[in-house]
Amino acid sequence: MRFVNTITINREPAAVFAYLTQFENVPRWNYAIAKTQKVTDGPVRVGSRYRQQRTIPTRSEESFEVIDYEPDRKLTIRGQLGPFSGEISYVLERADDTTVLVNAADLHARGPLRLMEFLVTRRVKSSVAANLSTLKRILEQADLSRNGANRSVPK
Repeated sequence: MRFVNTITINREPAAVFAYLTQFENVPRWNYAIAKTQKVTDGPVRVGSRYRQQRTIPTRSEESFEVIDYEPDRKLTIRGQLGPFSGEISYVLERADDTTVLVNAADLHARGPLRLMEFLVTRRVKSSVAANLSTLKRILEQADLSRNGANRSVPK
């Protein structure tokens, strides 16, 4: 299953990238994830690994690894993500003072879901789009004033 979602966020790419690469933030904007935890030492980079607890569609533990990391521009992870395995990328492009975030997924169903993969693609894409809308809301609320009154990003 392959799909792409694109969203414009009224924040500079550096702020969006910084928030995305703090994977411990994932439960704040992805309703299916309860907890994300880094299992390797050091800063986020290619090879950094994470474990997370999923609550939807069923309770499970999954893992992923950062396979592409270009500061303020691109981030790709690969792993076991719920009933899927595959890659998810985030490409950030500056558009004036905003960021166009292109999120691409290349996922492969496991188990019985493989037989219905084509049926669930639209639902999964829609769920990911809803999560990205939540991410946008969080990041834009962190910037309440273009005059600099509050430029911090919530953790």
